[in-house]
Amino acid sequence: MHKLISYTTLSIGTLCVLFCFPTLAAVTEYHVQLKDHLFFPSLITIPANQKVKLIIENQDNTPEEFDSFSLNREKVIFANQKATIFIGPLKPGEYDFFGEYNPHTARGMVIVEHQQEPLNVN
Repeated sequence: MHKLISYTTLSIGTLCVLFCFPTLAAVTEYHVQLKDHLFFPSLITIPANQKVKLIIENQDNTPEEFDSFSLNREKVIFANQKATIFIGPLKPGEYDFFGEYNPHTARGMVIVEHQQEPLNVN
């Protein structure tokens, strides 16, 4: 019985390495800084129909809440900390986000565009 549990655990671990990690590695990262209650960059362009990872670094000495109704996301980012937010896959368009604690200054937008196919010059 003990060996059966070990082989089962090994098999599940092997499956996770084969199928889970390659998916995570394929997610493109976008970095955003929050400083002086402003997002930098405030415009982020991402490809349509792909899941992406936003890494937001709060460089302020106060917490902020990343909030977006159109992205259906909200996350508190503590002072001098980073937070990861996954978004997508999204259809082409514009998706606003803001800092809930400083909504007049901490504002930004995710612009989702179709990726253009590279020109094949032969």
